[in-house]
Amino acid sequence: QVQLQESGPGLVKPSQTLSLTCTVSGASIRTETYFWNWLRQPPGKGLEWLGVISGSGSAWYSPSLKNRHSISRDTSKDQVTMQLLSVTPEATAVYCCAAATTFIMSSAAKSHYAAWGQRTQGTDYS
Repeated sequence: QVQLQESGPGLVKPSQTLSLTCTVSGASIRTETYFWNWLRQPPGKGLEWLGVISGSGSAWYSPSLKNRHSISRDTSKDQVTMQLLSVTPEATAVYCCAAATTFIMSSAAKSHYAAWGQRTQGTDYS
């Protein structure tokens, strides 16, 4: 059973880089079985899909962040990392990684995902 766990600094200052890591267990991130996604949920709002990386290492991104984010991986540690550059207060959200068995860009439907991390707070300017 695949399990995911996010980790990150929690709070970063405006204009800094937010870096969040998703550690996967129960599967290799190189497997073609799963696509590794990042999503976030701002306070009082719905889920927003941010991007995905496949088992082969190809990545796709939501255009809403205007190329200010990237997703990379460390296959030796089965970790997927998302970096969000130059954060603003609009980045205040709970961030999570999620595994999907099919590739659907921009999916914010919970039913699409087979496994979730426990979610982590990423920036909070409140």
